[in-house]
Amino acid sequence: MYRRAYALLIGVAALMVVLAFIAATALDRRLIDPDGFLGPSWMRLPLLCLAALFVDLVPRALWLAKGRPKAMVVVIKERWEQHWNRERFTLVMLGIVCFYLTYVSYRNLKSFLPLILGDANYDRPLDILDHALFFGHTPAGVVHGIFGTTFMAHILSAVYMFFIPMVAVFVAIWCVWSKNISYGYWFVTSQVLIWTLGTATYYMLPSLGPGFEYPARYLDLAHTNTTDLMNSLYNSREAALWWAGYDGPQTVAAFASLHTGVSLLWALMAQYTVKIRWVHWVMWTNFTLTVIATLYFGWHYVADDIAGVAIAIISFYLGGLASGQKFDRHGLSSHPTTTTSKIPIEADD
Repeated sequence: MYRRAYALLIGVAALMVVLAFIAATALDRRLIDPDGFLGPSWMRLPLLCLAALFVDLVPRALWLAKGRPKAMVVVIKERWEQHWNRERFTLVMLGIVCFYLTYVSYRNLKSFLPLILGDANYDRPLDILDHALFFGHTPAGVVHGIFGTTFMAHILSAVYMFFIPMVAVFVAIWCVWSKNISYGYWFVTSQVLIWTLGTATYYMLPSLGPGFEYPARYLDLAHTNTTDLMNSLYNSREAALWWAGYDGPQTVAAFASLHTGVSLLWALMAQYTVKIRWVHWVMWTNFTLTVIATLYFGWHYVADDIAGVAIAIISFYLGGLASGQKFDRHGLSSHPTTTTSKIPIEADD
């Protein structure tokens, strides 16, 4: 039923692993497993799935059984039989493993970027383009003038940092709770695609971003967690370039903006697969503020954000086709053409 999604998930993940392995071998470097807020990736994603399983079963049982232990067992058993079938487990396991392999490979290939391409970058042409688009001004100067450099810095920093843990959390949410199985495949297939396309764009047009190349423009910003993150990333890049004994990650690359692309992909997935309107507003607001934050702190040039939007749309569309979605009204809406035996397609139309 989901052969195209299976093939795309496994094929893209395998390609990324092979490329990362070849690069590591050529550079005589080890492949690293990047840490996250719950530890290494191999621990983080299974923990998130177990947490999602707990959240799905236990609160429901407590609410419906009104705290009665015997009734709770009945509720949990019923939910287990109706929701946690073989198709759901296949989606969760395949989706998580393929996303994990793709993401870890992405982090390694991004880390190898300066070792493969050296310190060459396209920051100057991208900065000239920014000046042209803003009539001689920098995007940072315009955005700072509109929002100020103190209170809004903390708001935008929180939005930008929110992205980091939610990358894995949303994978778990869509795999576990998608009412239609095909929506889960759509989400995780699109995620695998966008991280892969993002890696390709890093090598196509290497750049650091204005915050690293022109730091003087951002000295007036209030100190935030984003400030600490940028300093840390700058130091890790310098160590990767100049310290022979350093084998840790470096994660500085601007084109294309995956913060922009992935945030847009979340918003699109919510718009097309979730019926709760306030969720749409939250996700689109998050996307808008994320784009502003990329310019505000100097993570990206305008072209980086445009490229992020482009790879998000491509990933969204290809993921939809692979998972059996049919787009209607010139792509403005969709409906699934595949489903499980227990969830009729009409329930999601």
